[in-house]
Amino acid sequence: MSKTFGDKVIDFNRNLHYSDKLPKNFRVINPYLDNPETMEVMQQFYHKFYHDSNQRKFIIGINPSRHGAGVTGVPFTDTKRLESACGIKMKSSHTHEVSSVFLYDMIAEYGGVKDFYKRFYINSTFPLAIVRRTKDGKWLNANYYDDPVLFEMVKDYMILTLKKNISMGLDTSEVFVLGKKNANFLQKLNKEAKLFGSLKILEHPRYIQQYKSKEKQIYIDKYILTLNNFL
Repeated sequence: MSKTFGDKVIDFNRNLHYSDKLPKNFRVINPYLDNPETMEVMQQFYHKFYHDSNQRKFIIGINPSRHGAGVTGVPFTDTKRLESACGIKMKSSHTHEVSSVFLYDMIAEYGGVKDFYKRFYINSTFPLAIVRRTKDGKWLNANYYDDPVLFEMVKDYMILTLKKNISMGLDTSEVFVLGKKNANFLQKLNKEAKLFGSLKILEHPRYIQQYKSKEKQIYIDKYILTLNNFL
């Protein structure tokens, strides 16, 4: 029996492993190794919403945050939205993630999780969480592009994992990129590896929720129009 889209995503996540070098004070966190329930709820999610062989469009984030996919294994999804919107309860963790709030408000207006996930697949340029140690020894979320040396070190891995995502059955004629800086770096990777056709750039959910919350509806409308190819 041929694998469903969801089975392919689960295989991809199960086999994620970063073992190459990193600059000093950076660390990669693999949520699937840290908490057995993360693997469990991630599988439930992809069995529930991706149990088919539909071709989907690709929405590309930066890299998972510690409170979103870094816990649930599902991009832009904290435990609150995993339960309230997706109907999957996580017992071992309770997280609130700013980006998740915007994304799921947009998904609700798009038509709900079933309609949305039937058409779109979300992952990240770098598929695992990255943290950076501060001078006082705390570990904070970091982005793959925060340091030029970090970018060079993870570049080949990003190209490899993006290709693996594409091979699941994604429509690559156009992709939707979250975050302008993310898009700049993704364009570099695309130039080198010829991964996608056009890149449609959208403001990052975290930026909208944190700095533009009064204009949130404008951004929700922009997302929906862009995703439906009306812009």
